[in-house]
Amino acid sequence: MKIALCNEVLQPLPFEQQCKLAAALGYDGLEVAPFTLAEDPLRITDAQAQQFHRTAADHGLAITGLHWLLVAPPGLSIVSDDAVLRGRTAAVMERLVGLCAAMGGRYLVHGSPRQRSVPAGATREQAWERAREVLQRAARRAEACGVTYCLEPLSRNETDFVNTVAEAARMVQEIGSPAFKTMIDCSAAGQAEQEPVHELMARWMPTGHIAHVQVNDPNRRGPGQGAMDFAPILRTLREMQRQGHYGDTIAVEPFDYVPDGPGCAARAIGYLRGVLQGIGHG
Repeated sequence: MKIALCNEVLQPLPFEQQCKLAAALGYDGLEVAPFTLAEDPLRITDAQAQQFHRTAADHGLAITGLHWLLVAPPGLSIVSDDAVLRGRTAAVMERLVGLCAAMGGRYLVHGSPRQRSVPAGATREQAWERAREVLQRAARRAEACGVTYCLEPLSRNETDFVNTVAEAARMVQEIGSPAFKTMIDCSAAGQAEQEPVHELMARWMPTGHIAHVQVNDPNRRGPGQGAMDFAPILRTLREMQRQGHYGDTIAVEPFDYVPDGPGCAARAIGYLRGVLQGIGHG
């Protein structure tokens, strides 16, 4: 099992220093938030994206994928009643897909709760249709670039749009692209789902709809810093791997850094490696 670290945990370190520290802690890769690389990620050129890839590789790391996609530039929305704004948002998403491929990433995680919450005056059905139109464009671009675009279910504390794997899977089925999937964020699933996370994985991964997993606790800290037991989660993931229903990478994504970013990252990797060793998988 390869373990990536979401790179915003190590801000404000420069990217090269993030790579050096993540490698020293024992991570296999970084899952990158584009806003950490540039104030406006659209200004990142393909050449610069390839240099980020080389910088990570020089430290023995992969850039596994991108997440927190619509934080910058500001003002984006996949559900706005403004068709021009939705079109601009779709264009940003398409560009991020290209940047992901240029960085050597394999997937993108579409969380961005503020940019998808149902706007005032709109119905959920209207928001759904608008979002599907935008996500279809991202899916087509992902197909062309050979990466996977994942719609992330998030808790109701963050957004009122797509809160469960079942809802995200409905969007996956309606879009019908091999490059468009959903994923499981353990923190969000621990808050929004009716069944334990490992049972959720066992039920949904065989459908082929789940392309990625982020590990974190429902208290929004790193794995091992809360009540969630990750042993059954990691055991289920390894079984899903064995059956061919899951790949080889998970990503650590805490939001509350205790005692700080580097300390949180260190505790998470130590905890996860220890659990994997305990269940017989290094």
